[in-house]
Amino acid sequence: MLKRIKKQDALDYHSSGTPGKIEVIPTKSTKTQRDLALAYSPGVAEPCKEIAKKQDNVYKYTAKGNLVAVISNGTAVLGLGDIGPEASKPVMEGKALLFKIYADIDVFDIEVNAKDVDHFVNVVKALEPTFGGVNLEDISAPESFEIERRLKEEMNIPVMHDDQHGTAIISGAALLNALELVGKKINKVKVVVSGAGASAMACAKLYQRLGVLKRNLIMLDSKGVISKDREDLDEYKQQFAVDTKDKVLQDAIKKADVFLGLSRGGIVSKAMVKSMAKKPIVFALANPDPEISYNDATSVRKDIIMATGRSDFPNQVNNVLGFPYIFRGALDVRATEINEEMKLAAVRAIAKLAKEPVPESVAVAYKENSFSFGKEYIIPKPNDPRLLTVIAPAVAKAAMQTGVAKSSIEDWAAYELDLAKRLGLDNQLMRIMTNKAKKDPKKVLFAEADHHKILKAAQVVRDEGIAEPILLGDEKKIKELIKENMLEHLDDVTIIDPRSDKMAKKREEFGEILFDKRKRRGYTPFEAKKIMRERNFFGSAMVEVGEADALISGLTRNYPDTIRPALQMIGTDDDLQKVAGMYIILTKTGPIFFADTTVNRNPTTEDLVKIAVLTARAVKQFNIHPRVAMLSYSNFGSSDGAGAKRVRNAVEILKDDYPDLMVDGELQANFALNPELLKENYPFTDLVNGGANTLIFPNLSAGNIAYKLMQQLGNVETVGPILVGMKKPVHILQLGSSVREIVNMVTIAVVDAQVKEKNK
Repeated sequence: MLKRIKKQDALDYHSSGTPGKIEVIPTKSTKTQRDLALAYSPGVAEPCKEIAKKQDNVYKYTAKGNLVAVISNGTAVLGLGDIGPEASKPVMEGKALLFKIYADIDVFDIEVNAKDVDHFVNVVKALEPTFGGVNLEDISAPESFEIERRLKEEMNIPVMHDDQHGTAIISGAALLNALELVGKKINKVKVVVSGAGASAMACAKLYQRLGVLKRNLIMLDSKGVISKDREDLDEYKQQFAVDTKDKVLQDAIKKADVFLGLSRGGIVSKAMVKSMAKKPIVFALANPDPEISYNDATSVRKDIIMATGRSDFPNQVNNVLGFPYIFRGALDVRATEINEEMKLAAVRAIAKLAKEPVPESVAVAYKENSFSFGKEYIIPKPNDPRLLTVIAPAVAKAAMQTGVAKSSIEDWAAYELDLAKRLGLDNQLMRIMTNKAKKDPKKVLFAEADHHKILKAAQVVRDEGIAEPILLGDEKKIKELIKENMLEHLDDVTIIDPRSDKMAKKREEFGEILFDKRKRRGYTPFEAKKIMRERNFFGSAMVEVGEADALISGLTRNYPDTIRPALQMIGTDDDLQKVAGMYIILTKTGPIFFADTTVNRNPTTEDLVKIAVLTARAVKQFNIHPRVAMLSYSNFGSSDGAGAKRVRNAVEILKDDYPDLMVDGELQANFALNPELLKENYPFTDLVNGGANTLIFPNLSAGNIAYKLMQQLGNVETVGPILVGMKKPVHILQLGSSVREIVNMVTIAVVDAQVKEKNK
């Protein structure tokens, strides 16, 4: 969990470029007059007529089937309260973003200026023709209960108030698994719930459906225990009133098996946790500060199973584990509602997934050797790619079994494959790498710290816990820039000026090392020491001797001038003695790795072999199995030109010397990326199964042109250039990189350093 987010950073994030976080992108071609005629008049009349004949055709000819409305009136926004519909819009856009990146569901966020229940319900009901589902968000209780009840009764599309049911579903899965681990039966346990808002009540109801007995569940509001002798209870709280002499939390929690907190931070003491039954289960879910901290609770009870809403401790109860996939399953069978059986199916699917072997990519993202079902792993991690393919089918099946599905799925294996293809890995790759970096942050040198972008990126990686920056450059100038740009979190960062008198001894030391390495390459002792005044040489020396873990440079300098000091001071890995530049192209269908894009101008056959091996090794660091295509203008011998032969010969060597590497060629790029085209024309190649994800270009011109065209013309994000083959981590920025691109490169550098440290 981020400890520090600057107000201005958040404002800049939302206002930079196109304001907000979402946009609408056409899904059909609109390039020609014919396209426009089909999209609008006169062509659009044909689907209109088909829908008029049969209303269900709206799912065939429009986006309704994959479109959810995220709707709020702004009466209970986060912890900010009733701030109004306009002020709730950033949150609703954020929810829209999560739907898209986790389940490929499109969203229109709608902020309604209506506090009256009838008014709000009528507005939402009138929108039913547009949407396949409705996610209600940040609506205050008790109005939210009535609003959801009525909309579910009066609409024929799925409606869910995630604030109520999201936490219930995720914590319900956690409860089932925790009880299994402690060996307690759900119909025997005493449950105490602190909080009586929408979420707490939804949790209590779901727990009762899972088997908790009503008499064994004690709920507290701000006035104490909700007991039958209280006369101030509304109709919703009366459902949870029990016969008890307990009046306050301190009394109610004694001998309790389970505590669920959805109230406020710090209200549970160590003594209270001590007073609970053996093997207690504590879900302290108030955010950002739980009812009792993880450390405090575990310090007094070694037998405890603990969950919070925080990402920096085990067992994070995070709604993103549920709502995207629940709506995905509901939409895919055109469910008319999200009923209790569908919610319970989600609970059981989440609980079951936590018991399955965890993919290496998830373990690596959290820098663990592995995760296994136990007291510190009772629910899946939010970055687990299996959530979509496990929860959505479970929800869809429940909808079909309970008769609320208007369409059915016959081939479940094909459906799961389709779900897996929806997102590829592009939305997960940098999140996984960031989480991995945070688990073991490294010292990263910024060679151009006298630039505001570099300083901004340095603050971001420090705040997020990705790296500890070391700034190289004129100390006075850097401090002025820090002050000018209000980067107060860099006030105590290490600043080193290689030109200063204080560094004279270091320049001598580093110069001697360089001279020893390059004395037969034209350097004199004087020149080697003098050149240490340059930041790229000084920084490379710091990495070489272990005073820093990685170097980032290149924002304001051309590529050769930046890479040369690193090659001379640090050098390449011992086995292949080759370095290459790789870009990651993040596409909707997954990442594609391009090499060489920045270093080798006219590689020989031997060079191409080394570039392919280096790139494949780098791809594996991202927990992706490389499928390598050696590119050319020729397909499998269709041309005998010298360039094609060079690539063909490289493939032969690779197949002989690296039999475990999936590689083929020579291939044209369109065939490499199109499995159907490959299967039709060249069915013998292993790349038929999924196509290539790693492209090795025949020369620098081809690789450089290709990635730059993708940057400018493709609807993609690029990460790089990543320098592969170096003995220690040095990564070169593009001229003019954005802060985001610099942060991505630092993240890659940290993970690179982690891998190299492990492989020592």
